[in-house]
Amino acid sequence: MRKNLNRDLVLFFDGFYPKNLEKSQKRHIATVGIGGNIGNVRRRFKKLFRYLKTHPKVDILKTSPILKNPPFGFLDQDDFYNAVIVLKTNLSPKEFLNFLLHTEKHFKRERKFKNSPRTLDMDIIFFDKIKLNKKDLKIPHPKYKERDSVMIPLKYIGAKR
Repeated sequence: MRKNLNRDLVLFFDGFYPKNLEKSQKRHIATVGIGGNIGNVRRRFKKLFRYLKTHPKVDILKTSPILKNPPFGFLDQDDFYNAVIVLKTNLSPKEFLNFLLHTEKHFKRERKFKNSPRTLDMDIIFFDKIKLNKKDLKIPHPKYKERDSVMIPLKYIGAKR
């Protein structure tokens, strides 16, 4: 199903996004923003869902619908698809960041320049109620409130901050 929010924003609802899943015995709750604009991103998000669903380091709790939205920063590129996934993990925030970076590489992420086109981008939006401000890791994500690509999917999963 597809829902137009305005001429630039479109929500997609399919079998994996949105979804509420199992409970988990893992200790930490992490909210992760995902995005991409190279190739068939919606199919890649389904593959990501399956990858995370079977990975022993995380349990999927919820996913949002997928939002198609224009790029920001570097504007001369295709529209992005974005969603939010809520995961549980026993990893520390730094270990979890490394897990996400490894997952991006698994899905062929290349970092050519800031805001460049990408196959998959994964950002920690929240990690429990932790606040961190380190050079390589800031939680909550510093600009999440300014981005429709995060705020609209967050509304659909009932995340509050």
